[in-house]
This record gives sequence, C-alpha cells and structure tokens, in this order.
Amino acid sequence: MTDTGIAAPDTNPAARIFATLLDERISCRAFLPRQVPRQVIARILELAQQTPSWCNTQPWQVAITEGEGTERFRTGLAEYVRSHPQESDFDFPREYRGEHKLRRRECAMQLYSSVGIAPGDRAASAEQTMKNFDLFGAPHVAIVTTHEALGTYGAVDCGLYVDSFLLAAQSLGVATIPQAALAGSSPYIRDFFSLSEERKVVCGVSFGYADTENPVNQFRTHRESVDNVVEWVSQ
Repeated sequence: MTDTGIAAPDTNPAARIFATLLDERISCRAFLPRQVPRQVIARILELAQQTPSWCNTQPWQVAITEGEGTERFRTGLAEYVRSHPQESDFDFPREYRGEHKLRRRECAMQLYSSVGIAPGDRAASAEQTMKNFDLFGAPHVAIVTTHEALGTYGAVDCGLYVDSFLLAAQSLGVATIPQAALAGSSPYIRDFFSLSEERKVVCGVSFGYADTENPVNQFRTHRESVDNVVEWVSQ
C-alpha cells in the first residue's frame, strides 16, 4: 500500500490482470476452423455491453455470424470486393504522415516478413490483403454498427465497445482481429444483414481460436512510450 492507502499499481490484482490481457492480445491473422460455443460468445457480449457511452446512448448494434452464415458472408464478401470499389460509411484516413506512416509501414513489414513476402512483391502483398475478406479463416465475424444520427461520437462509442469486446474475448481464450477493411464494403454488409440505411458500419471483428503454429501470429507490434504521447500540465 502507498501512504495514501491505495494499492501500488504493480501490486493491484485487477491491474495485473488487465495488463496481462493487454500484453497477450494480438490481432490474429490465422484461425482454427473450430466454432466458438454460443455460450462463450454470449458471455463476451455480456461483458462488452458494460462499455461506457456518451449519455449512455449505447449506440452499438452487433450482427454475428456462425456456421454456414460465416461461409456465405465470406464467400459473398470476397466476390463483392473484387468487383466493387470501396464505399465506407465513414471516411478512411486521407493519408498517413510522419510517425503514423512509419508505424503503419513497420507493422506491414513485420506482417509480410512473417509469411515470407519479400519487400516490393506487390502480387504477394495484395494476396495477403485479400485474406482480410476471407476473415483470415475465422469461424465468426461481428459487424458493429451505429445510428447515423449520432455521428462521429456514436462511432467513437462503438470504438470503445470494440475494445471491450477484444479484451473480453481475450479473457475467455478467444482470439480476435478488428477490421476496418470490412467497412469498405458497407453496401454489401448492409444488404447481407438486412440493415436499415440508418445503421452505419463502423468495423468488423473476426474471431475464433488462434492457429498458434502459424507464423503470421508470431510477430508483435511495439507501442510508443508514454513520454512520447503524453504532455503533463501541472500549473
């Protein structure tokens, strides 16, 4: 305990569990075909539902596939992507600059290196990109949408929900990968799930059990130090 009566951060049990979940979670890019039991998915959703939101609006709605539903979705999505331009409900980044560009490139190089793609091999990198639309072989995908009237902050709240979903899944041994790439096919998603025009697609989360032997799941991205992203104002 500190002199304030508060447990020191490195001895607080809850903080240690949270740190473990953050440290062990990865963006999984190769899944086993085994389905996640419905009761496990239900528990992930129950935990994620505790996510805070502006004025408690809870703007998220979630559509989840399983079994043949996943196969129909991924097959149709891959066909759609090959014949339609990207059309997202929210603007994708206009460009990547400075440190953002460097971090993005480093992540891409780690990914390509892990699966043996040589620098400059555009055909192989394009093939790897297409695996997004096969859901990396995941047996499930969750599509997260918000109401259009809630604008940017509805999407922000959904981002919080996605993070809760990822960590809840990790706590139950379920691997995940959040995918903004899927939102580039919003018209297909809206049609597949019979969503109203008021529902705007934020992103997808493919999930299942990780193929831990696959080299694509072996690399780890780094995080900037707190000192590089935080400014303290004390007076």
